[in-house]
Amino acid sequence: MTLPGLSRALRRTGRGLLVGLLTALFLAPFYLMLRNALMDSQGLTSPDWTWWPSTAHFENFTALFADPTVSMGRALGNSLLIAAITAPVSTLLASAAGYAFARIPVPGRGVLLALVVATLMIPGSVTFVPTFVVVGSMGGVNTLWGIIVPGLFNPFAVLLFRNFYLQFPAEIEEAGRLDGLGWFGLYGRIALPSSGAMLASLGALSFIDSWNSFLWPLVIGQDPSAWTAQIALSTFLTSQTVNLPGLFAGAVVTITPLVVMFLVAQRYIVEGIATSGLKG
Repeated sequence: MTLPGLSRALRRTGRGLLVGLLTALFLAPFYLMLRNALMDSQGLTSPDWTWWPSTAHFENFTALFADPTVSMGRALGNSLLIAAITAPVSTLLASAAGYAFARIPVPGRGVLLALVVATLMIPGSVTFVPTFVVVGSMGGVNTLWGIIVPGLFNPFAVLLFRNFYLQFPAEIEEAGRLDGLGWFGLYGRIALPSSGAMLASLGALSFIDSWNSFLWPLVIGQDPSAWTAQIALSTFLTSQTVNLPGLFAGAVVTITPLVVMFLVAQRYIVEGIATSGLKG
């Protein structure tokens, strides 16, 4: 083998080893979760390491949904409902706002955009208590809408959509305007259908963020009937009780929808972020 050929082979081998190492590091947490979910309490607390349990305890998953103290099925349903509403609604609102900032020439548009950007700089801890007071005064405690509504505004998505629509060909909209379309028609018939990748990618990210949310649902959903999957998981490990098999079994169950979501939408996530642009 010639020296250039040997160099290329070494580079390919090095890239393959690097990809394999990164893949192993990425999959290691999933392997540990599944391994631990199939072990009993004695095996989990044993100082001796085992790569896989000698006896797989699939009954841990059955016990997870049969636990009378924690309604995991209802918690999963609440999380699915919250994420299924938050993701499309927040994405459509961000799309409409982004289009308005990019195209509609209204007085004070720059000031409004600056206010949207400013919300990204305010720590969530600053607005947490005022938001709770407002939602609580409206009767939103222990309700699913009290968890959903504050998460419908996504300023980061608004900026991404604005940058996307700024790069959208204005000639296409001019053709629509000649056909008698107004701003709503241009947005609904031309701009929105052309932003499918952005809608899919930001919708998927919004779904994942809503599904993983913990602190806000914990404060608002004080009654077990309003618990989400993340809140239900936290009850398996407290200062009074430790249920490690149930905790890991619940982690496997709750992470499965996110893995499926990512596998389905990964292409759209990359494409949507790439086409959004970072310039104003």
